[in-house]
Amino acid sequence: MRVVFAGTPPFAVRALAALDDAGHEVALVLTRPDRPAGRGLKVAPSAVGRWAQQRGFQIFKPQSLKDAEALATIRDARPEVMVVAAYGLILPPAALSIPANGCLNIHASLLPRWRGAAPIQRALLAGDRETGISIMCMDAGLDTGPVLFEKPIPVGDRETAASLTESLAALGAEAIVEALGRLPTLAPCPQDDKTATQAPKITKLEARIDWSRSSVAIDRQIRAFDPVPGAETTFHGEALKIWQAEPTQGVGPPGRVLEAPGGLVVACGEGAVRLLIVQRPGGKRLGAAEFLRGTPLPGGTVLGQKPLASA
Repeated sequence: MRVVFAGTPPFAVRALAALDDAGHEVALVLTRPDRPAGRGLKVAPSAVGRWAQQRGFQIFKPQSLKDAEALATIRDARPEVMVVAAYGLILPPAALSIPANGCLNIHASLLPRWRGAAPIQRALLAGDRETGISIMCMDAGLDTGPVLFEKPIPVGDRETAASLTESLAALGAEAIVEALGRLPTLAPCPQDDKTATQAPKITKLEARIDWSRSSVAIDRQIRAFDPVPGAETTFHGEALKIWQAEPTQGVGPPGRVLEAPGGLVVACGEGAVRLLIVQRPGGKRLGAAEFLRGTPLPGGTVLGQKPLASA
């Protein structure tokens, strides 16, 4: 099948590679324009852009899909179907109407749960025990179109956004190839708007740990924001990223360090968390023991006392 593909991050690369390997004709790859990235902030192509360039695909990096030039470029590719995976730009109705078989979105949740930009993080924050991939027929709404089919996957007890994204990327690649192979026989099923939940983009403010919350909620927060933006607290007035922790027993005022230097246990509103991997600004990620060797914590130290400026 002749395909126009639209995607940007590594999550989308898996699907594009699977379509190519399955023998579909990728006529055009849409991805976000090159942006500054890395510590040096050098302008670089997206993950999809790099992969597509290596394979010699025609690449188009529009700022918007609403202008006549962008629509003409898609139309000239003569797609039978457009496949979208974490693209990052809104597809207007004029673009959605171009492919003869419509536009299919690889969405990382079991719709209508978690419509929006951050379904993986929202599922982890909520403590969902199951999530999955939905292959959806796109319409003008935000993840509101009818669903062709879904593939569920369990969420592990220690799952992070990084590990769950990897699993869902592989599942999404498998699902879209299956969807295109079965397209004539699949019947789109309308979503139940009454049961829909929203998954808005994660903000930096959400990454700040509120130690008055339960240890279970804080543990979910840390795992949901690994690798981006990273859960954080404050220590001696500066940011401290928390990359790995685990719930444990402990009682004390929220944010107070209960155990150091033998470990790094912090009291929560309910229970406590043992911090396992942390990072100071400009430093590398350190295990708690190594961190404490370089940064002794006096008894009664309280984390998060001095909030950072609003983002």
